[in-house]
Amino acid sequence: MRRSTRYLLTIAAAMATVVAGGLWMAPGPITAEDVGVVAEAPQLLIDQDFPDPDVNRFGDTYYAYATNTGGRNLPVATAPSVDGPWSVSDADALPQLGAWAQPGRTWAPEVSQRPDGGYLLYYTAHSINPDRQCLGAAVSDSPLGPFEPVGDGPLVCPADLGGAIDAGTYSEGDDHFLLYKTDGNAVGLRPGIYLQRTTPDGLTFDGDAVRIVDNDQDAERGIIEAPVLVKQGDHWVLLYAAGEYWNGSYYTGYATSTSITGPYEKAYRPLMSNPSLDHAVDGPGGADIVRGDTGDHIVFHGHLPSGGRGVYAADLGWANDFPVVRGSRVRYEAESGTVNNCVVRHNAVGASQKAVVAYIDHADSHVEVTVYTPTAGGHTVVVGFANGSADGAEHAVSVGGTSFGTVTYPYTGWDNWAQAAVGVELSAGWNTVRLMHHRHFAEIDYIEVS
Repeated sequence: MRRSTRYLLTIAAAMATVVAGGLWMAPGPITAEDVGVVAEAPQLLIDQDFPDPDVNRFGDTYYAYATNTGGRNLPVATAPSVDGPWSVSDADALPQLGAWAQPGRTWAPEVSQRPDGGYLLYYTAHSINPDRQCLGAAVSDSPLGPFEPVGDGPLVCPADLGGAIDAGTYSEGDDHFLLYKTDGNAVGLRPGIYLQRTTPDGLTFDGDAVRIVDNDQDAERGIIEAPVLVKQGDHWVLLYAAGEYWNGSYYTGYATSTSITGPYEKAYRPLMSNPSLDHAVDGPGGADIVRGDTGDHIVFHGHLPSGGRGVYAADLGWANDFPVVRGSRVRYEAESGTVNNCVVRHNAVGASQKAVVAYIDHADSHVEVTVYTPTAGGHTVVVGFANGSADGAEHAVSVGGTSFGTVTYPYTGWDNWAQAAVGVELSAGWNTVRLMHHRHFAEIDYIEVS
């Protein structure tokens, strides 16, 4: 098994490598849609402009807050469950901004309940002086507002770093933290995500801010923002958005650490992107995590065909503390699985991670990969392959010993990598997928599950 702390998540119990997210290599000519296999798409919850959703459960009701739209500084929606139905209020939950702010660019709210039972809002607004986006605070006795601004100025406004946007919170026991993004990309600087401890009321800082994630990957296009932090097992998992929110380059990534202050290690692939979701959602970003007794959800925005950004949700699971989104492709390298009477071929030109499983040529030849899914049901298994057999090749497919027919590989020539797909049923949690020799010869680069 090959190991890389930066690029791969090694799941020792399964002896398989999981890398979350979309396809950065060009997909081959065979896709899931070509063979009539379509993954479960995220659910559209709010079919109108409601960007940067912050979603919480207070009591028995779910509340969602959004970037300013429809003439409201703080749009709010309510529902009896994450799945809805969601009702968007006509009221403005933040009717008046702080005296330091001017209207029109009130972004990415974050609402939490304080230990005293009241509700705290962090909001982004455009400061009059300095001329930057900055973070302000407001409080209310009700999650529906009206929230009343606190203080004579912004709470966070690092003008030399371009200002600050996109507040997030994390609390555990007596520990309370604010996260935010410095808006450096607005002034020609590299943005970063910061973490700063606060007092329980969220209005006073206790120590200096720590920069925990940088904008340091080409795919991020100079932007990293919308931090959300959760604790899962022994790991802190930081979700963030990157790319350009106004087009399909926008995606949701994540990084993990065994310490809240880092260092954080970014996953090699996005958690959600246009390709990973098979283009079911355009520009999936601004995500939030909603935890529940019966399972977790990820809620996020995406561009609507009619314009604006609507709100979507998908089931969220945890593969050895790492996030997996139902309907978003997760890649498993074939060479990190269990092989029988076949070999791992290294330095394979053009292959993912430059290694493949080859010589799957005998009646007992097979490769097994252990995969994870948050929920049971129909799934798509996409196989990255190359086939030098002129009249095609096939592998038999089984999951946990149950046959799901065969996957067919058209002729590509060796080291010309393409994709084929097959529909399978998976149980919630871990499943063992086996690809077995059936007809002629093909090499396996990876499988992806969505």
